[in-house]
Amino acid sequence: MKEKLISEYISKITMEDINNFALKNGINLNDKELEIIYNHVKNNWRTIIYGNPREILDDLKENINNISYQKIESLYVYFKNRYSNFLYH
Repeated sequence: MKEKLISEYISKITMEDINNFALKNGINLNDKELEIIYNHVKNNWRTIIYGNPREILDDLKENINNISYQKIESLYVYFKNRYSNFLYH
């Protein structure tokens, strides 16, 4: 049930949604960076949530400015820890 809800949400998410979330968290993305993140979220959300996202994070590290990458990685760890009980139980 949880995975279906997440899938439905991801199917409706837009680049503007991602950009607004980034801005709200102090991350300024250029168009290329926003597109890279959007594509990873849309296509790899299961890996980001349930799997090992190291390959995705490495790709982001290579293609996004260092300050934004550090903030994204910190947010990932924060939300992964905060919602792990919800996601895995």
